[in-house]
Amino acid sequence: MTSPYNDLERPPLNERALARALVRPGTLWREIQVVPETGSTNADLAAAARAGAPEGTVLVAEAQTTGRGRLGRTWQAPPRSGLTFSLLLRPQVAGVRQTWLPLLTGVAVTGAVGTMIARADAGDFGSATGLRTPRLTLKWPNDVLAGDRKLGGILVERAGDAMIVGVGLNVSLRPDELPIETATSLMIENAAFTDREPLLRAVLREFDRWYAEWQGAGGDPERSGLGAAYRAVCATLGRDVRVELPGERAMSGVAYGVDDSGRLLLRTREGDERAVSAGDVVHVRAGM
Repeated sequence: MTSPYNDLERPPLNERALARALVRPGTLWREIQVVPETGSTNADLAAAARAGAPEGTVLVAEAQTTGRGRLGRTWQAPPRSGLTFSLLLRPQVAGVRQTWLPLLTGVAVTGAVGTMIARADAGDFGSATGLRTPRLTLKWPNDVLAGDRKLGGILVERAGDAMIVGVGLNVSLRPDELPIETATSLMIENAAFTDREPLLRAVLREFDRWYAEWQGAGGDPERSGLGAAYRAVCATLGRDVRVELPGERAMSGVAYGVDDSGRLLLRTREGDERAVSAGDVVHVRAGM
């Protein structure tokens, strides 16, 4: 059997260390489980939710064989080359407000990872590197971007009375391992920090903070500060976009905002204003 320690550039995660750092009184997290391989962390956690697993359960997979992204896309990567994990949640907010959960996750991921990289670049974990990794942003609703390339994705699904939040983040993938040409990884972007365990801890702590603020405000994105935080990091706003809609339809215009339900607000070339709740956004470059 091949040991996970054979590839020193991709060491395994330490489940006990993660639990010691994260599972504490007053926090959201109740259980951290790391498995060597599974089909889908979202599917596994959905089954656990239906069996009564508590809110705050986290499932992390070192390899995922049938992972899924938004709109039915597949998501696969070599073992230990990224962070692939799911969260079990039972948000106590009105159903209409729960549509902000994917956007909240995007804010937590970009904020936590961006902060860790900036701290490493400034020398907080050793000598300063001066690498200047591109700022992390979000493409509506929650694709994580480094520059114009996809660094990670988020998929939120309902399982009975629970919500399952799945996150996939490319950390040490090499160019020949990328699943699509428009993808990237922290290593490819010369990020100053690519240690998966502290990155995961940072993301879960940032998620816990935003989730508490959001629930404390009854799911209101403005009272919780989530709306402003999302708008500040969303690269889609102010851009010319094309939205590919279900049923092989498309709509083009300028993305000018996000409403109280997390829908993308679009002003078409004809001057009409539309709200988009689902679709694949393409950032249109000048001259296209």
